[in-house]
Amino acid sequence: MKGMGYLIVAAGLLAACAADAPDHPLDLYEEIDATTVLDAPDPVPGQYSPAKRDLVLRGEYMVELLGCGACHTDGAFAGDPDFDRPLAGSRTGIAYDNPLGDERPGIVYPPNITPDPGTGIGDWSDAQIASAIRAGIGRHGSRRITSMPWPGYAKMYDDDVNAIVSYLRSIKPIVHQVPDRVEPGTLATYPFVYFGVYRSKR
Repeated sequence: MKGMGYLIVAAGLLAACAADAPDHPLDLYEEIDATTVLDAPDPVPGQYSPAKRDLVLRGEYMVELLGCGACHTDGAFAGDPDFDRPLAGSRTGIAYDNPLGDERPGIVYPPNITPDPGTGIGDWSDAQIASAIRAGIGRHGSRRITSMPWPGYAKMYDDDVNAIVSYLRSIKPIVHQVPDRVEPGTLATYPFVYFGVYRSKR
């Protein structure tokens, strides 16, 4: 089973980085090949009851089909996914403003969606996970998952959402804290990408 991801543009900014204005906005960018197909990690034996086996395997299929690993796995945006931390979130963020027009766009970092209770979704309820998938609603009821393509999942069947939830609860919990969201106008201290096909040369 394979998933589909996104073409991305990386616009990496570090606190110490500064550059003169380019002659053309794309002068600071180069084409990249992000990892857009990632196998979902196998469920952990014993993490689910035998009665849920088919549901969990359906969820694994859905996670690959939706390309969740392309965003939620560290390094995937740069074409070098960290296979030791699948679905444990990314320290490379996603700009939700256009960095070609705003050098300091707002940025979100794809969260850890493994069942780790401290840095992942281990303490989330099934309903909270389902709301994040279908409506982009964060754990505390705020619509803050700006870059997640939840509108495409809004009409997903209940059985498929329940399968994804069951699968995410069955995988290995991984401790991995991603950076906090960066508000527009704030200089990012971690790199980020922007949907497209170019990466910053800075």
